Amino acid sequence: MSASEAGARLDPARVRADFPILDLQVNGKPLVYLDNAASAQMPQRVIDRIVRYQTREHSNIHRAVHYLSETATAEYEAARRSIQRLLNAASDREIIFTSGTTDAINLVMHGYGRKFVGEGDEIVVSAIEHHANIVPWQMLCEERGARLRVIPVNDAGELDFSAYRELLGPRTKLVAITHVSNALGTVVPVADYIAEAHRLGVPVLVDGAQAAPHLQVDVQALGCDFYAFSGHKMCGPTGIGVLYGRAEWLERMQPFKGGGDMILSVTFEKTTYNGLPFKFEAGTPPIMPAIALGEAVDYLLELGLANIARCEHELLAYATEEVARIPGLRVIGTAERKAAVLSMVMEGIHPHDLGTLLNEDGVAVRAGHHCAQPVMARYGIPATARASFAFYNTPGEVDTLVASLLRARKVFGLS
Repeated sequence: MSASEAGARLDPARVRADFPILDLQVNGKPLVYLDNAASAQMPQRVIDRIVRYQTREHSNIHRAVHYLSETATAEYEAARRSIQRLLNAASDREIIFTSGTTDAINLVMHGYGRKFVGEGDEIVVSAIEHHANIVPWQMLCEERGARLRVIPVNDAGELDFSAYRELLGPRTKLVAITHVSNALGTVVPVADYIAEAHRLGVPVLVDGAQAAPHLQVDVQALGCDFYAFSGHKMCGPTGIGVLYGRAEWLERMQPFKGGGDMILSVTFEKTTYNGLPFKFEAGTPPIMPAIALGEAVDYLLELGLANIARCEHELLAYATEEVARIPGLRVIGTAERKAAVLSMVMEGIHPHDLGTLLNEDGVAVRAGHHCAQPVMARYGIPATARASFAFYNTPGEVDTLVASLLRARKVFGLS
């Protein structure tokens, strides 16, 4: 399917054929992979791209004039342009390759935070953040004597915009907010939060790890100053991620790491830093993962992000309706706007036990606090069993999930 076919319905059988791992049997039963919020699976063309690079193109980049180096450099920079298209960034200079979302957020903490945040300043985050968008800011606040302010969340999992407006003030130096909650599935209307922050001249970082694989993201339309996501959540390999940053901020920021390609010249008296984006890509970068991510992004763009979002929304709606029939099961996170995430607790069964029983039926979900312990504390629970859907999942797999949940109740003598 080409991008020109946007609006066409995805063919589940055709799409699933792209993913060899989906043919796997677990405990003698077909794999039902519902842990996509942790890591999505990889299509064959991305696997083939990795093999092609390792067998025909592998070399270091930006350093030599021989064939392999020039080929690898060209492919690495082509991947950067694919990310630019995905996000509709104004320039590929604004696309920084990192090791993942966590690394990207830490880059902003060091490069922006340590330069512009001082004693008594404030950083605003939300109550539904992943630890990766909490801990770096706590570290910065402790180091600089700054203060962390938290946007509250209601019982449905929706942020309180009125409370957010009250938190902003003359000491606010940054808003760091998720686009989609990994633990609840809540889709935050980040454009509204960005506009409100910009009214006071405050830059905004968006954690897009759960949004970029599932929604059409236009950083220029959103107006965000930074946007971060990970490759392994969008059909690419681990160890690669992206930080989009507005050029005007990236040029003012200090580098996070020193050495390698982030320099123009070095003497013992002074180092002159390289221009964007290389200023923030020290050392030998993750060349193969970046190229593979570029291939994965091209694949998603060809399917059409709007088509993907519609497919996953239909799966979520069906799954939400079906699990509502199960006695003793409660969905944590019932926001009006949600991505394809179902976080569940079952009365009488610990989420870890529930995840283990589902695995016996070949159903893969994530059980735990999902690196969002403040979210679990807000709802008074230790953990959830989280089923997260991708465009290659099917209604039949939802039926298998429901049947397995009902079997778990019988195992525990609950029905």
